[in-house]
Amino acid sequence: MAPCDGVSRCAYGCPVDDDAGERVKAGGDFDTPAPAQRGGPHYGRFVDAVRDVQDHARAADPPPEVVARAADLLEEVSRLLAPFDTDEWRSPSGRRTDLPMRGNVLSVPQSVEAEGDVGMRGWARFRRFHLGRNGAVHGGAIAHLFDSVLGKTAYLFTGGPHQRTAYLHINYRKIVPIDKELQVDAGVVRAEGRKIFVDMRLMDGDALLAEGEGLFVRLKPGQP
Repeated sequence: MAPCDGVSRCAYGCPVDDDAGERVKAGGDFDTPAPAQRGGPHYGRFVDAVRDVQDHARAADPPPEVVARAADLLEEVSRLLAPFDTDEWRSPSGRRTDLPMRGNVLSVPQSVEAEGDVGMRGWARFRRFHLGRNGAVHGGAIAHLFDSVLGKTAYLFTGGPHQRTAYLHINYRKIVPIDKELQVDAGVVRAEGRKIFVDMRLMDGDALLAEGEGLFVRLKPGQP
């Protein structure tokens, strides 16, 4: 990998040269998912371990000496990984189609698949890391789930993978609990040219927890 702007490793957004010497874009447009071998066979386990650490960091009340030891270990992990930082197009995070949520640490754990001609159904489970206050999932984490599911819905049912969120409107109806499998259903409302209108509901059995709608817009060629 060639250095970027004279430094030893690339900033996350700068372009790099791949192993074959071909230029890799760093922003703008989209590219294909990473091959399954990028990150190796343990990448899924690595992602799960990061999520577990996030949960414990949110939940634990350890004594000072344990906090100090944990901080040492985390700093050691950061030093281990830092030399391999690259731009978004080379990292397997969010691009490994063989892993749940493409191996993206940021994503809310979920499994939502097509059902019928214009609908999606599945489940989502917020972890301790997503806690807001008083047992409720943070509203921003709920919005993240909606954005992810609605974007996937718009893509699958319109054949337009290159798109951006134009708006999200979410109604928070009831407290969303952590550590519980919840039901998700979403669908395409209509499409108008480059505009794709979608809606979604988050349920706990028969209880409606949140519902919302979104507008996604297909990008023009080369549009970031």
